[in-house]
Amino acid sequence: MKKKTHQKRSRLDGFLEIFTLVILVVSLAGYLGRFHWFLDLFSHFRVQYLQLCLIPFMIALWKRRNKLAIALVLLVCLNYTFVLPLYFGKPGPAKSKPIRAMLMNLNAENGNTQQVLASIRNAKPDLLLLEEVTNKWANELAVLNTEYEYRLKNTRNDSFGIMLLSKHPLKNGKVYEIGPAGVPSITADIYFPHGELSLIGTHPLPPMGAEHSRNRNKQLAALPAVVNEQKYPVLLIGDLNTTPWSFHFKQLVKESGLKNSMKGFGHQPSWPSDQFFLRIPLDHILHAPEINIHNRMVAKGVGSDHFPVILDFTLSDD
Repeated sequence: MKKKTHQKRSRLDGFLEIFTLVILVVSLAGYLGRFHWFLDLFSHFRVQYLQLCLIPFMIALWKRRNKLAIALVLLVCLNYTFVLPLYFGKPGPAKSKPIRAMLMNLNAENGNTQQVLASIRNAKPDLLLLEEVTNKWANELAVLNTEYEYRLKNTRNDSFGIMLLSKHPLKNGKVYEIGPAGVPSITADIYFPHGELSLIGTHPLPPMGAEHSRNRNKQLAALPAVVNEQKYPVLLIGDLNTTPWSFHFKQLVKESGLKNSMKGFGHQPSWPSDQFFLRIPLDHILHAPEINIHNRMVAKGVGSDHFPVILDFTLSDD
């Protein structure tokens, strides 16, 4: 009996050690994403890695495996250093009525029209960027035309159609390709009663394989030049198919001078909507320092595999 108990303990100890080693390997692999597309995939799941450490940590304490428990704590800290900064620097309330922007990836195949319309009308955004807009989606959402007088779109029958709807005048709007992937992006100047901004809406390819990852990275790398070409402070909106912890996202932020609107509001994952544990933040709104952020939230699902993102902001002169 004692022998069997000892064998069970040995198996449990072995499992804990192997588990800790695996989490260490995938955590470190995420640091090397600049060198290979497959390694970059491991950078996106920092929150999951630290969550996975919690139960083995409790078991290690119960088993009095103090060194293993310390190793697991260090792993949690290693990954949490990426996530923790998102919880600091929350901006203050707006002194005037904020402008509301909304990003919604409709899903070219599975979105729900009634849920989409209800979400938009409940949020009442001043600016609405829609992605994965097919011809069918454009027809079904034409009822919004009376609410959004100003529009710019490029519909497609794949997952990369894009549409900008605004309650405020658009000027210099154009649809063009950024990077070599052949997918459309939008730029436009938007004129508000108290100021102007330049909006960039974009949707790089998902990193599904070496070629898609390379094209996504080239599109992300090209965006800082597009930002610098704009006339007014920039709001960059889109499903960027990467997370804040990827090397390529960090380079975009560094070289563009834009800020991550998630900062101060914590971890706000938006995809996949049907997999709670695997959910990661792929949908982003980046902003120029002159744009003041007051609230950021992830809205309820609309039948898509992405949740909408809502941002309240004011311009520096407000």
